[in-house]
Amino acid sequence: MFTCARLIIALWGTLASAAFAQEITLKIHHFLPATAIQQAAMIQPWCDRVAKDSAGRLKCQIFPMMQLGGTPAQLIDQARDGAVDIVFVLPGYTAGRFPAMEVFELPFLNTSAEATSKAAWEFFQKHGQKEFAGLKPLAFATHDNGYIHTRDKPIRRFEDLKGLKMRAPTRFTNKLLASLGASPVGMPVNSVGDAINKGVIDGFLLPWEVMPGLKLHEMVRFHTETPRDLPALYMAVFVFAMNESRYLGLPADLRGVIDRASGLGLSGQMGRVWDQSQSVGRDPANKRGNTITQLSKQETEKMMQLSAPLAQEWIAQMNKSGSNGREMFDEARQLIRKHSR
Repeated sequence: MFTCARLIIALWGTLASAAFAQEITLKIHHFLPATAIQQAAMIQPWCDRVAKDSAGRLKCQIFPMMQLGGTPAQLIDQARDGAVDIVFVLPGYTAGRFPAMEVFELPFLNTSAEATSKAAWEFFQKHGQKEFAGLKPLAFATHDNGYIHTRDKPIRRFEDLKGLKMRAPTRFTNKLLASLGASPVGMPVNSVGDAINKGVIDGFLLPWEVMPGLKLHEMVRFHTETPRDLPALYMAVFVFAMNESRYLGLPADLRGVIDRASGLGLSGQMGRVWDQSQSVGRDPANKRGNTITQLSKQETEKMMQLSAPLAQEWIAQMNKSGSNGREMFDEARQLIRKHSR
């Protein structure tokens, strides 16, 4: 009888160990090419780390270029509804849905993607939790300096933008374009190539690194950079987010693996990749013979003055929602300064 009981206990222990050691595959969906740095240098290293730290119990299956269907604007809901486990996307693709985090997309606020990404993570902990209900954000990251790219006309002064149909990724970057006299057209980046070829837009705002993956440097001839010693024209916020129920359903030790691989450290790592990515897109444009214009400090300062009211607009929006917009704005700037040291 005693031996039989021991056998039963041993059997249950074996079955429990097998179940405990079962591999779990996380489906990750995003809108960029598999060759883009977002997958190669951000998502894949995270997957490699959680696989190693979990002794192979956690694995990733990555689906780039919207391979599982839908549009980039639907990625957030795909994760929230559990259609996929994790997404990498701009919250700003769903305009106005995540207003608190939009503070980091205000013009001429940021100087470093790494510092701003860390600031965004800390800011989210205090001000963004409700906006991301149903999700477990793993990282927030902003890309590096966004610049102006045009097909037929160089931009040497802000007046050169007047009347041009220009694409931007998010609500406040579209407002930025409008403040400079352009006609903003909102669309995700994977629609830009077709739009510029068909004349739907005359140009677009983008950081350099996105260009070669979508061959956008072959579709325009002119690029305008703002001075590196001034804050960036704009940066856009990305989120790497997991379905909250999927996360909570994992064994505690695997949740720990994900937690240790994510958060402030991952946000900073992603931002650092972007800070180091300029030559990835700039060099192909140079080799092609495209014209790269350095906007003067005086012209950039004019743009800063024209777009300054957008910060007040964001503050007023936060006040209307019951928050203290001025305190939030000042806190965002302080966090950027803190992580820039």
